[in-house]
Amino acid sequence: MDQINKSIGRRAFIRNTGLAGGGLILGFSWLNSCKPKQVTEEQVLQMPKEWFEINSYLKIGDNGVVTILCPNPEFGQNVMTSMPMIVAEELDVAWENVMVEMAPFNAETFGMQFTGGSQGIRRRWEGLRTVGASAKQMLKEAAAQQWGVPVAEITTENGVLTHSASGKSIGYGEIASAAAKIAVPEEVTLKTPKDFKVIRTSKKNVEGSKIVSGKPLFGLDYQYEGTLTAMATHPPAFGLKLKSFDATQAKSMPGIVDVFSIKTLNDDYERNYFDTNAFTELVVVVGKSTWEVMNAKKALSVEWEPIQNYSFTVDRFGAKAKTDVPSGLESSEGHYDQMVAMASKPGNVVRKDGNPEEAFKKAAKVIERSYTCPFLAHNCMEPMNFFAHVTEDSAKLAGPLQAPSLIEGTLAARLGLPVDKIEIEMTRMGGGFGRRAYAHYAVEAALISKQVNAPVKLMYTREDDMTFGIYRPSYHATYKAGLDENNNLVAFHVKAGGVPETPLFANRFPAGAVDNYLAEQWEINSNITVGAFRAPRSNFMAGVEQSFLDEVAELAGKDPVDFRLELLDRAKNNPVGEENDYEADRLAGVLELVKEKSNWGEAKPGMFRGVSAYFCHNTYAAHVVDLAMEGGNPRVQNAYCAIDCGIVVNPDAATNMAEGGIVDGIGNAMYGTLSFKDGAPQQQNFDRYRMIRNSEAPKNIEVHFVQNEIDPTGLGEPPFPPVFGALANALYKATGSRKNHQPFITDRELKG
Repeated sequence: MDQINKSIGRRAFIRNTGLAGGGLILGFSWLNSCKPKQVTEEQVLQMPKEWFEINSYLKIGDNGVVTILCPNPEFGQNVMTSMPMIVAEELDVAWENVMVEMAPFNAETFGMQFTGGSQGIRRRWEGLRTVGASAKQMLKEAAAQQWGVPVAEITTENGVLTHSASGKSIGYGEIASAAAKIAVPEEVTLKTPKDFKVIRTSKKNVEGSKIVSGKPLFGLDYQYEGTLTAMATHPPAFGLKLKSFDATQAKSMPGIVDVFSIKTLNDDYERNYFDTNAFTELVVVVGKSTWEVMNAKKALSVEWEPIQNYSFTVDRFGAKAKTDVPSGLESSEGHYDQMVAMASKPGNVVRKDGNPEEAFKKAAKVIERSYTCPFLAHNCMEPMNFFAHVTEDSAKLAGPLQAPSLIEGTLAARLGLPVDKIEIEMTRMGGGFGRRAYAHYAVEAALISKQVNAPVKLMYTREDDMTFGIYRPSYHATYKAGLDENNNLVAFHVKAGGVPETPLFANRFPAGAVDNYLAEQWEINSNITVGAFRAPRSNFMAGVEQSFLDEVAELAGKDPVDFRLELLDRAKNNPVGEENDYEADRLAGVLELVKEKSNWGEAKPGMFRGVSAYFCHNTYAAHVVDLAMEGGNPRVQNAYCAIDCGIVVNPDAATNMAEGGIVDGIGNAMYGTLSFKDGAPQQQNFDRYRMIRNSEAPKNIEVHFVQNEIDPTGLGEPPFPPVFGALANALYKATGSRKNHQPFITDRELKG
């Protein structure tokens, strides 16, 4: 049994513990917070007459019903089910008696309420278990006092305390009031994984019935009496800004309340890391209905002018950095020419092992390849939107965002209100993928509401969203490998960069597996705004690294899986360097598992196979993709996935995330591209921005998890990046042509 010190002190714990409706309420910090499940109407649970509501707590009603609030925003990763499962496990409460509610936003109580980076379960694992175990211990001590028996003799199961020797038992709800008066234990005993009864079992999405029945959960569903509709017009190209506008015609149209311009950020404002905003001056149309506002927006006469070079300061979690924004109207052709030119020059050396220059001179065989990818748009199913009602002394906002803590200060500064006068309600998100971490649209909604002195709902069209920026950057990478006369990998060189950032991870595989290794990087500045996109940087590097390793294996005359395992064996038993950020045996483990489950090496007539394996977000994933040519078009038939993410809390939810990542990865690799001409995005809606279609998804997906007792790690992002490489390798087998430039369906070979 594991002993664990409580992550919050006794004094703070007691201060946040109270009685309500005869029940026990356990408050805990944001690191310990969680989200349980609500019961269905069919279960007809009798609720306590009163809930004592605080910002972050576990509460037990007098009838044994448990409710847990959680600050983590939800956008489909299903933490609203998985997190309460963790608490229920340690609490020993019957799952059907657990309810789930979303907590309100409160940065002081919950800290950084953030969903992203595949860190939700990983960072809350210990805290959620501690909360459940602490409540259980307090219940046991209360029962022991009431019965006059040793607490060690009391057992718990399904919300019932039992003393076998005396034959006494009592439900949690009946003893909750007494338990609330018990001192919080300094240490609690956590279960060992072999004793789990809830964790590692599949539970259905607690909001599933609400989603499929159309219940109002999302930002676009949000209703507030007297709300006006707002839309904004931004420059048609990056490198332009607002010069003037004529709203005469728009203002005269039916239903229009006002037309004006706003400036979302002051020139001297020190931005935080997620204050990314391409266009800070917008023309806004406010009216009574969406249709009326859309029509008036088309009637606007707006004049734009070129920007000049400018700079601003960004506070990156305490580290100040100056950002320079260049003028000019950029084009994708120019970006590619710039990247090819940069790739031909020496980069900034990030890591160097041995003497790679000398090793390449002595190598018997040398192979070098370059890879590129375009910008990508997030394309969340629910376009950006936000509600705001700003008055002279307060502000109420509601909408979908991944990081409310990171926009609160910006709102306060721009509105001139103290933080405690700003209320943010988090709605369920119709997709995130990193896009909703950048909440400029919340600031826009607030400023619009303040201007018209009325509640408003700001709505983006798909075109608004796709042309506003915050894209996945465009990248370029060059790989070079040298083999000796025995076909051993003796030299490896990677040089990577992009517009406007580098995607390089210098300490990832095959670093640590090659004696002579060199990693360099470079960047090209741009006025096109970028941001986190599902598995940032890894979504490019995994694919190109794994595609290149297949070519090296072929040059060496080795099976691609065996070649990787050979390198990983070296990294495990005799690693090069001390900064390798992966565990070689775990990466090898997922390769071996996917090899077994896919029957790798077994010929399948008409099928062409590709493999890849990658580490990111603390998790290891490997894929095998089978595709066939149908009418000259490649179609993925099977996808096999092996993942080591530690303990899997909810297998159904975990499998769903992996399946979604695989489909998403195939779609982006095959079709995704956002290009620019004179600063203007050329794909502004789905008529030109190609997304994967149902018929193009794999016919079959198998997801297998490595079984171990390691604490959970990330899962929303890790299954996504390796798909690019597995697909590229399968396409090579099918077509005889290497796919080095995304999207693969229109693979372009670059000069230079």
